[in-house]
Amino acid sequence: MATEVSITPPQSPEKKIGNEEEDDVVDPWNVVSKSQTGVDYDKLIKKFGSSKVDAELLQRIEKVTGKRPHHLLRRGMFMSHRDMHTILNEVEKGKPFYLYTGRGPSSDAMHMGHLIPFFFTKWLQEVFDVPLVIQLTDDEKFLWKDLDMDKARKLAVENAKDIIACGFDVDKTFIFADLDFIGQCPEFYQNMVRIQKCVTFNQVKGIFGFGDSDCIGKISFPAVQATPCLSSSFPFIFNKAKLPCLIPCAIDQDPYFRMTRDVAPRLGAQKPALIHSVFFPALQGAMTKMSASDNNSAIFLNDTPKQIKNKVNKHAFSGGQATIEEHREKGGNCDVDIAYQYLTFFLEDDERLEQIRKDYSSGAMLTGEIKKLLIDTITPIVTEHQERRKTITDETVKEFMRPRKLKYTY
Repeated sequence: MATEVSITPPQSPEKKIGNEEEDDVVDPWNVVSKSQTGVDYDKLIKKFGSSKVDAELLQRIEKVTGKRPHHLLRRGMFMSHRDMHTILNEVEKGKPFYLYTGRGPSSDAMHMGHLIPFFFTKWLQEVFDVPLVIQLTDDEKFLWKDLDMDKARKLAVENAKDIIACGFDVDKTFIFADLDFIGQCPEFYQNMVRIQKCVTFNQVKGIFGFGDSDCIGKISFPAVQATPCLSSSFPFIFNKAKLPCLIPCAIDQDPYFRMTRDVAPRLGAQKPALIHSVFFPALQGAMTKMSASDNNSAIFLNDTPKQIKNKVNKHAFSGGQATIEEHREKGGNCDVDIAYQYLTFFLEDDERLEQIRKDYSSGAMLTGEIKKLLIDTITPIVTEHQERRKTITDETVKEFMRPRKLKYTY
């Protein structure tokens, strides 16, 4: 098939792509696979020039932290990395690092796919005992979506409440929304301009596929997402200390940080390290990722139990057979069945998950039964999140967004 990829990273040691054909479309705004099993991650890792999360890395994480790796790591949901061993080297030397992740607020409520990087980031924060900065790119959504600025800022606050409800420690977590924060912090803006000066127009067009008719705000935005990778962007947290940064994110965000890794040494900073997750599939199947703009593609965090049940039963793509008799004979396909795929993200019991896989694959478990298992698994997660979110006030958000020193050992 003809190549259809929107990104061509800069010609640097980080990654070079030839002219070979590929099927999947993967960029920060689009993820489309030609296969019902979703994106070919082995191929994508090779194309992007990152490293696979392997058994050696998992063993080292367990040795350094003294904790069993998170189930999302064990199951390959976080499957790729850049310089994770470098971060572990720093930890072994007793030196600190910090975490950085983010969210582009485009809807009043986040969906379950958005929880994945935050659940994992919270685990990293706890096992390594490190500070965390979370960027809300309301400026990006203003530039890309049909949103006025006040609406974009409001969505940032609402999404911050969903994030805080994941259980982050206010003493170790700083959340900021670009439209309000950047004007308050000259050091952040100064680093942003330094990064802008290091990247040419041709480079940013090549990395992100921008066209001549795109507004200049889009062209300059990648520097905004790159800036939190520099600890000097947050003098109130780190003073003048130069800490390395680890970024947990979905692999579609990698182009921003390939660019950043090229620029960082020129600014006297350490390259940010990354650990990438797979894409959380839409209810309709793994050929696309969930979309906050399509209500039926996702389980949202403000859905009622009835809505969750209806969405799973009506819209979750099935790997089962056409009839019960055929299913009993041939079994279901866990590689494409969305109920099973979602269970791999949210069911923490490895033994139970393996038994479900065996039963569904053999035909002993029917499609209706595995969908019920999914409903019973995710409904409590959503309802408990809703209860926690009710306790998050605007004042709580302001405290998380207040520039201040965070607690960490250094």
